Amino acid sequence: MTEKTAKAEKTAQAATAERYVLGLRDVDETWVAAVGGKGAQLGGVSRIEGVRVPDGFCVTTDAYRQVLAQAPAVGDLIDRLSRLEPDDREGARELSAEIRRGIEGVAIPADIAAAVTRALARLGERDGYAVRSSATAEDLPSASFAGQQDTYLNVVGAAEILQHISRCWASLFTERAVAYRRQNGIDHRTVHMAVVVQRLVAPHAAGVLFTADPVTGDRRSATIDAGFGLGEALVSGQVDPDVFTVRDGEVVARTIAAKRRALHALPAGGTRETAVDARRREEPALTDEQAVRLVRLGRRIEAHFGRPQDIEWCLVDDGFQNVQSRPITTLFPVPEADDEENHVYVSVGHQQMMTDPMKPLGISVWQLTAMVPMLEAGGRLFVDVTRRLAAPASRAALLDLVGKGDPLVRDALETVLGHDGFVPTLPDATPAGPPPGAAPPAPPAPPAPIETDPAIVSALIERSQASLAALEREIRTKSGPALFDFLLEAFEEHKRVLGDPLSMRAIMAGMEATWWLNDKLLDWLGEKNAADTLTLSAPDNITSEMGLALLDVADVIRPLPEVVEFLRSVEPAEGPADDSSFLDELAKLSGGTVARQAIETYLDRYGMRCVGEIDITRPRWRERPATLVPVILDNVRNFEPGAAERRFEEGRAKAREKEQDVLARLRALPGGADKAAEAKRMIDRVRTFIGYREYPKYGIISRYFVYKRALSAEADRLVRAGVIPEREDVFYLTFEEFHDAVRTHRVDGRLIQRRKDAFRSYHALTPPRVLTSDGEAVMGSYGRDDVPDGALTGLPVSAGTVEGRARVVLDMADADLEAGDILVTTFTDPSWSPLFVGIAGLVTEVGGLMTHGAVIAREYGLPAVVGVAQATRLIRDGQRVRVHGTDGYVEILT
Repeated sequence: MTEKTAKAEKTAQAATAERYVLGLRDVDETWVAAVGGKGAQLGGVSRIEGVRVPDGFCVTTDAYRQVLAQAPAVGDLIDRLSRLEPDDREGARELSAEIRRGIEGVAIPADIAAAVTRALARLGERDGYAVRSSATAEDLPSASFAGQQDTYLNVVGAAEILQHISRCWASLFTERAVAYRRQNGIDHRTVHMAVVVQRLVAPHAAGVLFTADPVTGDRRSATIDAGFGLGEALVSGQVDPDVFTVRDGEVVARTIAAKRRALHALPAGGTRETAVDARRREEPALTDEQAVRLVRLGRRIEAHFGRPQDIEWCLVDDGFQNVQSRPITTLFPVPEADDEENHVYVSVGHQQMMTDPMKPLGISVWQLTAMVPMLEAGGRLFVDVTRRLAAPASRAALLDLVGKGDPLVRDALETVLGHDGFVPTLPDATPAGPPPGAAPPAPPAPPAPIETDPAIVSALIERSQASLAALEREIRTKSGPALFDFLLEAFEEHKRVLGDPLSMRAIMAGMEATWWLNDKLLDWLGEKNAADTLTLSAPDNITSEMGLALLDVADVIRPLPEVVEFLRSVEPAEGPADDSSFLDELAKLSGGTVARQAIETYLDRYGMRCVGEIDITRPRWRERPATLVPVILDNVRNFEPGAAERRFEEGRAKAREKEQDVLARLRALPGGADKAAEAKRMIDRVRTFIGYREYPKYGIISRYFVYKRALSAEADRLVRAGVIPEREDVFYLTFEEFHDAVRTHRVDGRLIQRRKDAFRSYHALTPPRVLTSDGEAVMGSYGRDDVPDGALTGLPVSAGTVEGRARVVLDMADADLEAGDILVTTFTDPSWSPLFVGIAGLVTEVGGLMTHGAVIAREYGLPAVVGVAQATRLIRDGQRVRVHGTDGYVEILT
């Protein structure tokens, strides 16, 4: 071989090696596409000063792709797997197993094998190695994929290492990895596998460090799990760890486990679990000094990546080596603050009955139209209540107000107040600001007196309608940048209408009268939640009228068999599609014209509503009318003609009868004449104003739909101009960014994609009722001991007890209800009220005494318990349950 030929061959080998093998210190966290998440994170860690990582290399995703190229049948199977229906679990299981067999059956190409062998020779081929899967969808900020692919410890020899590399490639299609990707909406064809081959160290101890408390979310507290020997036994849950909590540079808590077993490497390869000497079992795996030192190293890694980390570590000769670092994806993000002070935030979504994440346009429009400043985190909105909590008087008023609505929020706030020194103490003269939430804020002092006069409500509704009509009239002439300037002015009018002092006094009058009646009638008569019956069929409740009006639509459709049969075939659209075309088809059927007119009339009045309606980007019923079809069909099946009017009159009669009963019983008491007169004034007051409680939200959403139609027209213009590919892309821009896009005809597509990925990841997060600037997520607890064993505790919001079949419904379009069913769901905003007419009771995970679902449950006389933690998981669809709406708990009977 000539020198020139030898040099060329050496150059070719180097190029091949660089394509298929990269040293850990040659990559960093930006190399995910080449070396996967684990490899990229480890490469980044290896570059941090003072942080040690065992030597190793990455077999790149190019090697994986080369193997797939030699097995086209495997690629076909992956295509089939990607096209499976979401609920086809058996098909996914079978295809996954077939793909794994196919990958392991491919001989590793010679050039890949040679590159791996050369890398091993440089490190020491006879040493033991950890062979770890490193997928491109792994250790990401939005999805960790922890434990979804395989890891092999103490693999010795090139042949064995090559075989385990093949197994790692195949583990991209373990059942758990496939299910995880399907759950997170990740296409299997877009994910590739690299492999990390890393020298195995023989540690005295090993474990996991969380640089933030993984349970509470507290960023100032770090948690260490530690055990003897290799950390795999601890990570896989085979042994109990020692647990250390480190805060502000000192160990503040420790639990030392009886460590009976430990995992160790064998000289010839593989691992063995051995018994720990009885004298050492209860010795701590780390000293306090070592725990503090480990956390300091963890803080360096956390600072490098810019977010809390889940770090796997080994203790070797009193020095720490790090073998993996991934973001902790389960922590709820913390709102950004302009200072270093402590802050306490209250969730807006728990008050608005919409805890799902919102898209950026929805968030920014809500912020621009809200009565108080709001901060975003995790796709949700929060209000900073720190200053109100800091001053004793405003603190008491805030706790009283939120406690009446949702005791869990009050308990969560009191938990934070119990953290010594976290909330500063300010003088009472400090401005308190408005209470949390997006509803009209109550003034700090009791509201000014208001006359109990139905004409006040009529006038307020007329004012709102006049403002809406003016908005619709004026916006028709606006487009382009001028539209956005106009909308900023419209948002000010929006807030003026929402903050109308008379409107706020009317709302508070109804709420305070309800609280007064419940408190006084419990005290005087020993009767719980008496106001629930007294408010039945209260006038001017736009939300309860909406549910009854859909019964009238069913009355029109019920006698039309051809229409009913056609509607059974209508499927609500998914994604951005408009499903209103079925209305055109409806008109071609016998009786279809009158049926269509009934639906159109309903949509004219209520078509601006939808589930999650505070997010302007959500599809409205007018845009997605097929959403209502299952509810209409349930009404056709479950009710007789004239049900709407009958139900309303029955409710009014029950309320009248209850009033007479209460007043008669009061008159029989000592001082009864005065008590009865006072109660009568409050009953009149609550019936005059409690229905109006629902109207401001209807006005907000009516205005939102006007805004949305105008903004959608601008999005369509951007699509036609080639600025964006789809109208819905603007949903991932803020209002200001959308304005800029219309003005400049430029949009950053990468920004939109990042926002889409982030929004998808936010669905996996559970927003807390209260969140601190330290990241502590506080849900609150009821602290009750008066419920039966095994019962689920919640907040009683509508009196009565009912037993029935539980229907767990997460999407209104999937509802299939029979008379007597108990609706169990996460939350109910006003759009759910059409379902309320056909059920016997209600259970939700989120809610308060005066949230919309509670108000409508009382309107319809449905026993209801809200704020039941994990109700949709603990109650299975079809189980028989008993709802105690008076005492606030749910029993699972079967």
